[in-house]
Amino acid sequence: MAQVPASASSSLLPEPARRIGAWCVLFLLVTGVVVVVVRLAVYFRAAVVPVLLALLGAALLGPLYRWLLRRGINASLAAGLTCLAVVAVVGGAVYIVVAALIDSGDQIVDSLRDAADSVSKHFGAAGTSVDDLASNARELGGKFGATAASGVLSGISLVGEMITAAVLALLLIFFFLRDSDRAMSALHALAPADSGHLLEAMARRAFRAVEGFMHGTTLIALIDALFITVGLLICQVPGAVGLGALVFVGAYIPYLGAFLSGAVAILVALADRGVVIALWVLGVVLAVQVIEGHLLQPMIQSRTVQMHPATVMLTIAAGASVAGILGMLLAVPMTAAGFGVYAELRSRYSEAVAASRAREAGEGGADGADGPSGASASPPPSDGS
Repeated sequence: MAQVPASASSSLLPEPARRIGAWCVLFLLVTGVVVVVVRLAVYFRAAVVPVLLALLGAALLGPLYRWLLRRGINASLAAGLTCLAVVAVVGGAVYIVVAALIDSGDQIVDSLRDAADSVSKHFGAAGTSVDDLASNARELGGKFGATAASGVLSGISLVGEMITAAVLALLLIFFFLRDSDRAMSALHALAPADSGHLLEAMARRAFRAVEGFMHGTTLIALIDALFITVGLLICQVPGAVGLGALVFVGAYIPYLGAFLSGAVAILVALADRGVVIALWVLGVVLAVQVIEGHLLQPMIQSRTVQMHPATVMLTIAAGASVAGILGMLLAVPMTAAGFGVYAELRSRYSEAVAASRAREAGEGGADGADGPSGASASPPPSDGS
């Protein structure tokens, strides 16, 4: 009678069920860790957000910093000059956008008011025109004055938090650029056993993924903003420079940002220039988006982490649910970093499996050479020889 192995008799579940159970446990553990990390990040967002923004800034400004180092400039001075360049570029861009909006702001508001009056005449009910709303503004202000004052205070508090986060992020960019080698040394020192090299490889792969994403997205955003701004200027849409800057900022939110910024440009064109010009602006926006999706994205971001559009949309939705607009901005680059870490781990695992199989094949070949086949290759001489 055949004997049943002890390992098979003691197992209550078949091998496929045990594998599924192991994967389920691993999935639950990873999900739990991710949930805890996200909740801690939200709770300590005053410190986490500047760190994430500084990492994105360091990834974007790394080439400039390394170029200064190659010119023989001291590391501290190179990091300081890089931060000053950021302040100059961002400050100049803000000044250009604000000046453009101030110059054309009244025209945009008047065109939107005319569009609202036209819509209310054709589709609105009595008492819903802009003049009626203006006549009732005093009454509405008396009723909701306290709410408005609370909103103003909340807005001032939000602006203060944004300025604080921006200043802290700028300082962190300086230290991230200057002390990156020290950070790698500290990572090796804190890593348990012999995992320092693995952690360093994972960190470098994640940073390269974020760096590639930021560089590619910035270049694509600049091209999109340039083309759309030229199109708006040709169509004589008011606030073309400001709308182009909005397109540039919105490009950092893949798919959704381009849709929202393009919709704003089309609405402004519709309000000020009419349906025909709005259709022309719609054509310009669609043409730029088609060029981006079929030409710029494959060419510019071919060396970065590629993610399926469905993954990007789910990532943006998750980031928006966690941290609003800021979460939408940070979700995709952070996911790109996660994909970079996964790619590094998968590469290491594949190399280990290949090495193990090669070792087993070598041992098998050596055993075969010494085994019966090797003996049969040189048979003993016969008795008649």
